[in-house]
Order: sequence, then structure tokens, then C-alpha cells
Amino acid sequence: MSVAIGKPIPQCAVPATSGLTFTPASAQGKKLVIYFYPKDMTPGCTAESGEFRDNIDAFSKANTLVVGVSRDSLKSHDNFRSKLQLPFELVADTEEKLCQLFNVMKMKNMYGKQVRGVERSTFLFDSSGKLVKEWRGIKVPGHVTEVLQAAQAIK
Repeated sequence: MSVAIGKPIPQCAVPATSGLTFTPASAQGKKLVIYFYPKDMTPGCTAESGEFRDNIDAFSKANTLVVGVSRDSLKSHDNFRSKLQLPFELVADTEEKLCQLFNVMKMKNMYGKQVRGVERSTFLFDSSGKLVKEWRGIKVPGHVTEVLQAAQAIK
């Protein structure tokens, strides 16, 4: 089963920072933004995570929980989160459970070679847990603002 507009997020449990386990129930009663990014400490991922951090108060006012996901380890996530002072959890999807559910694993070109990696993507769920909007293959500049506006528009 994979995610689809109008459908609830499938049940899963994946380790997250702060010793937590991410499950869809973690956001019960709140809107949820799940953003997938390729790798901790890389320029695009640092910029994107920093923009979510810088807008976290506005997301909170919109009753929206933000969660970042990559295939990096919890140790890598803890370092990344600490360095950027991220006020939200990062999910260590080392077994690609969420990546498979959200169909974000793609073949990409890196230095002229084909490599399998995470396609930068973001998913917005309403407070009942249904997917209302998705962005795939995104570019970082302006993206977080667009996600925030979409979250604020959901009543």
C-alpha cells in the first residue's frame, strides 16, 4: 500500500530522534507535513531543513506538525538536528519503509552516474490523517513557504 491523495497514511512505525518512534498517530488531531530529503549535512537538505526550522512557529500556529525523513542513521540525524537546532523530529528510515510507502526512491544522476536515492518530496496531511497535497521532485527556494500556505489554507 502506498500513499494517495484523499487516503490516510498507512500505519507504520519508524525510529525518530529524541528516542521516539514515528507513527501516523503521532500527529493525531494535527495537520502533518512529512518532508523527504536525500542526506543530512548536504547543502540543499541543510537549506530546506533550515527553512522549516525558521517557519516552525507559523506551522505550529496552523496546528501543523513537521517531520523530516531521510535514510540516514539516528546518530547522523542527531548531529544534523543539533547543528541546525531543528525544533522537530527527524525519522531515520534506514530500512526505507516510509520511502517505499511514499514512492520517493528514484534513479538520479550524480556526477554522471545513475544512483538510487531519495527524491526531495513533501506531503501534507489534514488533521484526520488524509493526504491533501504532495510535492515531488521539488526545488528548495520558496518551497517551505508554499507548504506553509497550503497548511494554513486547510481548516
